[in-house]
Amino acid sequence: MIKTAEKKWKGGCIAALIFLTLLAGCGDRVGPGTAEVKRQAITGVTVTAVQLSKTSDDYETSGTVRAKVTSNIASRVTGTVTAVHVRAGERVKAGQLLATIDDREAAQKVRAAEQAVESANQSRSMADLTYQRYKRLHDEKALARQEIDQIETQKKVAGANYEQAKAGLEEARVWQGFTRITAPAAGVVTDKRVDPGSMAMPGMPLFTIESDGGFQLEVSVDEALSGKLQVGTNTAVAIDTIGLNTTGKIIEVVPAVDPATRTFIVKIALADKGLKSGLFARVRLPRGEREALLVPKGSIVEKGQLTGLYAVDPQGLVTYRLVRTGKSYEGGIEVLSGINAGERIVTAGLEKAIDGGQIAPGAAK
Repeated sequence: MIKTAEKKWKGGCIAALIFLTLLAGCGDRVGPGTAEVKRQAITGVTVTAVQLSKTSDDYETSGTVRAKVTSNIASRVTGTVTAVHVRAGERVKAGQLLATIDDREAAQKVRAAEQAVESANQSRSMADLTYQRYKRLHDEKALARQEIDQIETQKKVAGANYEQAKAGLEEARVWQGFTRITAPAAGVVTDKRVDPGSMAMPGMPLFTIESDGGFQLEVSVDEALSGKLQVGTNTAVAIDTIGLNTTGKIIEVVPAVDPATRTFIVKIALADKGLKSGLFARVRLPRGEREALLVPKGSIVEKGQLTGLYAVDPQGLVTYRLVRTGKSYEGGIEVLSGINAGERIVTAGLEKAIDGGQIAPGAAK
């Protein structure tokens, strides 16, 4: 019985030894009954190590295109609008008549002022003649000094009344001129808020005219940049609506911060023609330099809604790596996560790259 047990123990050891020998000979086999993993060889690709690069640290915001000079024209008198001579979008010249207001009341004031001037002028003339007569009598010692002083005073009062009447006439004429609404400068009528028959009142907006003085961009900037932006700094401006990518220059920085939005206004001059008010623009304001992980734009691979690139490990194994991208620069696209500095990626020949493939030794450029 002992011999039988000894034989069984020896048989078990031999079986275990055979199993270990077979296991050691499996190599790349995944498990019992599975074949060795064979990876597809990849050739004709360019592999580049990703490195940190210095790039400009831009602040991105948006703004609205506006005319440099905008005139909001309002009435200075009360009256009925009798005629409107322009339409919205029409170009006008400086001094061109835009609208007229009923001036009958103003015309009556002018006539009354003219009559007052005529009467004051006659009184002044009479006072002058009286003064001349009394002066001759005074010179002949036929009139007391007190009497000539009274006549001289009357002459001065008549002269003052005449000057006052002339001032009243000028005021009446100016008031009558307010019934004629004219353009303060050459430009384009961008807004018309009045029609014939409407009642105009002092301060009531009637027209808006954008003068031919160019355009500027007004942008709201976070208060964190207060004191860090300087007049004369160049900025990148993009207006997608008209396909414009241009450079603007900061011409004004409003120091006051809006307590509701925690932003302040920066005005940027635009030299390009063909602009119009109200256009939406994207702006990049430079605020220094920083290090960023940039990859060539051509190395990014979009698969549906996934964004990634082909990473290559030290053994040449290619894997599709999901990444999160950031801003786009001239030197490439910033990668925020998914790849680290020093790792290698496929930058050319992406059509030959295969997720899970193996780059053949010496096949990468």
